[in-house]
Amino acid sequence: MLDQLAFTQENRERIQAVENSFGPSGMSLIRPDRVLIGEGRLMKLCRRRPQSKVFFLFNDILVYGSIILHGHWHRNQHVISLEDIQLEDLEDGVIMENQWLIRTPQKSFYVAAASAEEKRAWMEHIEDCRCKQLQHAGCQPGCTFATTWIPDRASAICMRCSKTFRLNKRRHHCRRCGFVVCNACSKNRAVICHISTKPVRVCRLCHLSLQDHGELTQDEVHLRGDSDGRKCSDESDLVMPEYEATSDDEANERVENHAPSNWVDCHNSWTPFNYLKPDHQSLNLTGLSSQCERTLKSIY
Repeated sequence: MLDQLAFTQENRERIQAVENSFGPSGMSLIRPDRVLIGEGRLMKLCRRRPQSKVFFLFNDILVYGSIILHGHWHRNQHVISLEDIQLEDLEDGVIMENQWLIRTPQKSFYVAAASAEEKRAWMEHIEDCRCKQLQHAGCQPGCTFATTWIPDRASAICMRCSKTFRLNKRRHHCRRCGFVVCNACSKNRAVICHISTKPVRVCRLCHLSLQDHGELTQDEVHLRGDSDGRKCSDESDLVMPEYEATSDDEANERVENHAPSNWVDCHNSWTPFNYLKPDHQSLNLTGLSSQCERTLKSIY
């Protein structure tokens, strides 16, 4: 009983520290049955380059954000329910090694760990917590996920009209297909329910497809926006979702500047995934190096 009380108090203090690190802009993370499983830093492939992010795995949610002061201050908090997550293992890419794909209804993105062992540990623990949460909630896993955005650097031309991007011809992303498109080819807006309840940017072809399938309202058929996604139809003054203008992919570039050519070699930018939950000692860690096993168990 005393051990349980000590663990409960220690767990609450750790969750409170995570919550406080995001400041007043972050969501409240304290819940009676919530347990902080582990934390660490991963590289997340953003629009222009990979960036180091802090990730916190709880028994029911995955939280990540930008690093302002390591271990003390974070921002741009994102909270994802584990029931809504789908993981896809990937081979090493040109830009990132030890990577995998995290799919969610609102956003899908690539992340990478410092080593194959760290990658395996992250994926196994996320999947383990996800399965237990689905079983506990008695629900089925989600089946609708956001399209993964194609990185800016993958195309020098608009993937719809083939015109070259320049300083006065900016890159944008269609929220439905994830293609890199110019402003002229992505002036239309539509509500994609699993992404946002407000209209988001879609390319011309996706807008026509939604219209052909009867998935647009009469207002959405004529809904358009400016290059910043803030001006809408002639008849209404709908506001674009906050993440449209303040996407962490763009905002964080003012905080961190990891060049894509050297991020893999910056081992000092990584921290191991520290597991905090005692019963995770019973997980099958076959295949992990002895060094990784010591890292996972040293916290307790």
